[in-house]
Parts: sequence; structure tokens; C-alpha cells
Amino acid sequence: MAKGRKKDPRKKLIVGIGSALVDILLLEDEEFLASSGAQKGGMTLVGNSAFIESTLSKTSSKPIIVPGGSACNTILGVGKLGGPARFIGKRGNDELGDLFETSLKKHNVEPVLFGSTSPTGRVLSIITPDAQRSMFTFLGASSETKPEEITAAHFQDAALVHIEGYLLFSEKLLMAALKAARASSALISLDLASFTVVEASKRILSDVVNEFVDIVIANEDEARVFTGHADEDKALSALAAMADVAVLKIGKRGSLISNLGAKVKVERMGSGAAVDTTGAGDLWASGFLYGFVNDYPIDACGRLASACGYEVCQVVGASIPEEGWQRIRKFLR
Repeated sequence: MAKGRKKDPRKKLIVGIGSALVDILLLEDEEFLASSGAQKGGMTLVGNSAFIESTLSKTSSKPIIVPGGSACNTILGVGKLGGPARFIGKRGNDELGDLFETSLKKHNVEPVLFGSTSPTGRVLSIITPDAQRSMFTFLGASSETKPEEITAAHFQDAALVHIEGYLLFSEKLLMAALKAARASSALISLDLASFTVVEASKRILSDVVNEFVDIVIANEDEARVFTGHADEDKALSALAAMADVAVLKIGKRGSLISNLGAKVKVERMGSGAAVDTTGAGDLWASGFLYGFVNDYPIDACGRLASACGYEVCQVVGASIPEEGWQRIRKFLR
């Protein structure tokens, strides 16, 4: 089990590894969602970008195009919080790839991006009036990162390596990243990403978390599918049996966190209704991990996480506007 490993207090760098994707955000109704064939609240992989283009051709709404990808969203948030941050992924040599890399630099994130002749990956997120997002993902270049390209040097000086659950679809790459992160002496966090990811990867997920993961982050659906427990306390306890820090996000009610067996509940921050939940979990992780590597008490990590998650839900997409970051920095002070 990944029990009792200590963070090097001299290190503050958080490194994310995952899919370099561009988000295409589309505000639509339930009827459009049903006609698209999407699984509500889930993520469906598609083999080419033509499917996404075809779906977009059926809407009269104008999509919003922003950099995305789960781990990338988290690392962008860390950069905006003022923490040293690095992202590792693979981009296409195209306009969307340029957009992606430029955005990393603007958010004070060091880009470590391998190149490919394939198109940059993209995600179509259909956002319904209840603020739920349902995703179609074309991985493109992002899926071509090779295990042998990942070395411990990529995680040099890292306090923590954050891995998105979507890497569970690429088992060899995932294992290479986990082993390289461990060799660098960094702690490892894993966000389970989606209940559909958990369903597809249950064969290896328990072993991965038990052996490598120090911080596991899940929402209610992900935890239920992973642990088999609908009861929140039982689900959290099952997660905590595998990792030193276990997080169970419970939507509008906040989060439950277990730190070396000590459990705390963190209430939701803010009272406004969600506009869009895209990036909510990713930015929640930004706040939590930033607080963690900076030695905040675990409940303060949760409150900062909640503030970041709340602010991103007040806008469309996973990018918090500057006025939102100003409120979050005021909370930090």
C-alpha cells in the first residue's frame, strides 16, 4: 500500500501528466443531448474528429473553444494560484496545438509537450441547462505519448505528480508514469475522472491505487462504482484503506476527506447556482493539491479546493476569469 510516504518540504512543484486536449463547449438542451447519443454525465471516446464535427453541424449554438484535459485544467489552476507547475503531454503540430501550448505559458505553467503529425486531441462537451456536461473525446495526438518517452527526469524537483484517471485507458503509459514519478520520490495523486473510466478499468484500478497512489480523488458516482458502496462513509473508508489521503466529493454538499484515517467534512463555498460544471473537479483538485504541497491543514486544503470548484462553476468552461481568481486569492490571504 502507498502508506506513510512523506512530502519533501523543500519541494513545491506540481507536475501533471495527461491528455493535451482542446475543449469545445456547447450549450444545448436535453433533446439535443439525447439525439447525440451521449451518456449523460459520462465520457465517450470517438475514433476521429469527424464525429465531433458532424455533431457540431447540427447545432445553431456557437461553441466556446478553450484548452482542456483533466490534468491540464488542474495544473493551469495551480499556476494561477501562484504555484510552480509543469504539464506533460503530446500535441499536434497544428493551430489547436499552438493554442494549447500558448495557454499553458500564459498560466505560468512549464509545457513539456511532445509533438505529433496527428491532430491535437479535442473534447466536445455538451452542457445541458442543469449544468451537467456530457463528453465526446477524440484523443488524437494526445493518445500517442509512448511509455518510453516518460522518464524520472520529467518529474525532477516535483513535490507531487498528478495523474488523470483517463490514463487508465493507456495501461502501459500509466505504469510508466507511475514508476517514473515514484523514482523521482514525488508523491502521486490520482483523480478518477469519470464513472465510465472506473467501470472500464476496474481490472487494474485497485492494484494501481494500492501500490502507487498517495492521494485518491473521486466523486460520488466514481466512488460507488470503484468501491461498490453507495453509502458515503463506507465508500470513503474503502478509498482510505488504499491511500493516505482519500477525497469524496459530494456535489453541492461539499466534500469528505480522510487524511491518515482522520475524517473531515468541508462545506460547499458560495451560494450561486452552477452555470456549467465543466472543470469543477479539476479545479477542485487545483486548490486541494496547492494547499497540500504548501502544508495547509487538510480542512484548509478542502476549503481552498471548494472555492476553486465553486468559481469555475459560475462560468462556461474550465477557465476561471480574473475576478474569480481575485476572490480566491483574497480567501488565501
